[in-house]
Amino acid sequence: MRAAPEVDDLGRRGVGHPQTGPAQPPAQVDVLGVHEVRLVEPSDLQHILDGAFRPGHFRGVATVVLKLFNMVMPHAAIFGKKDYQQYLVLRDMVRQFALPVEIIPAETVRAADGLALSSRNAYLTPDERAEAPRLYTLLRDAHERITKGERNFQRIELEAMALLSQNGWVPQYISVRRRSDLQVPAPEERELVVLAAAYLGKTRLIDNIEVTL
Repeated sequence: MRAAPEVDDLGRRGVGHPQTGPAQPPAQVDVLGVHEVRLVEPSDLQHILDGAFRPGHFRGVATVVLKLFNMVMPHAAIFGKKDYQQYLVLRDMVRQFALPVEIIPAETVRAADGLALSSRNAYLTPDERAEAPRLYTLLRDAHERITKGERNFQRIELEAMALLSQNGWVPQYISVRRRSDLQVPAPEERELVVLAAAYLGKTRLIDNIEVTL
């Protein structure tokens, strides 16, 4: 297995997703009882939001993480909430294979201006770095509108994406979702998360904010 470029949203360097192609990684028998691990097929969460723009990404992440769990046999593993979808995909994987591992979400660490810390930020130009906090500002605005009672989530999403576009971004999505499974929420849902992904120049930034009503 050859590591691809770092999976930044894992919050650590040196972990990539496996090379795909005709050659498969060798089967392995692991102490966690998951046999013949070749490629993990995660839950349907892998196909929406980030997965729609990065097909196969979460399959690779889940495969690498499962192999890591097999080698290390941890009691717990911490994954940052900055990549909220990844955290939920791995949570579901642990349930799928009944692994004795607790998945613990870690809060996003931010710069003083609100930008979520990421190694990707190093690729921003000075002007882009000054603009980058806008993504979190729009997420906070969405949070405020929802907590004040607005339930037209599509309008919130479209207006935020329009503001990004007007300021030089190329947005992929801003989406209000049910926190437990990232499905489209009903108006009465009380545990939500607003997720965003957008390019600023050549750099793809992701972020999110939880909303509790």
